[in-house]
Amino acid sequence: MPAAALSHRRSDAADDAVVVVLAAGQGRRFVQSGGSGSKLQALLQGRTVLEHVLAAVRASGLRWHVVDAMPAGSGMADSIAAGVRATSQAGAWLVLPGDLPLVQASTLVSLAQVLHVARPRGIRCVVPHYGGQRGHPVVFDALCYPALSQLSGEQGAASVVQALRALQQVQDASVPDAGVVSDVDTLEDLERLARLVGASATME
Repeated sequence: MPAAALSHRRSDAADDAVVVVLAAGQGRRFVQSGGSGSKLQALLQGRTVLEHVLAAVRASGLRWHVVDAMPAGSGMADSIAAGVRATSQAGAWLVLPGDLPLVQASTLVSLAQVLHVARPRGIRCVVPHYGGQRGHPVVFDALCYPALSQLSGEQGAASVVQALRALQQVQDASVPDAGVVSDVDTLEDLERLARLVGASATME
């Protein structure tokens, strides 16, 4: 899938938000844990991890952009910056790592709407939480463009969130979706999620 692909689907209620899917990482921990190849291409219930993520993104109706090719030595922050610069006219960005295969489409929409509603109160960032853990996607208002577009390194957008917290411009949002914290870093993570998906399918 070309990195510049942007869907034409949108949600007016979400104020023209764009989901930036980060799919250019090296996934070294996955290989070191015994996995083979890219963790995003690892199979989970017959589909790759990334295909699960993209299915949720498409189902959300939000516009989306995939960052799947970056120069050698680039980190997560570089990928975020590239995705934001490529979608500079967005009203907001949901920064979604491509290794969260259980994230739900409804969660993406609700997080975008939280920012939309909170924006008049000066909120510029929404951070999802599940079970006391911070998760993804983190949502950023368009006014964060200067900071996001200049990011570089391995630490993602943590510095931007920290600066916004100091200004009391971050809203933490509790969501009923374990998918926001269920990332695939290791082969053990993948096997655990496979068991969760299998158990859920059996109960339906």
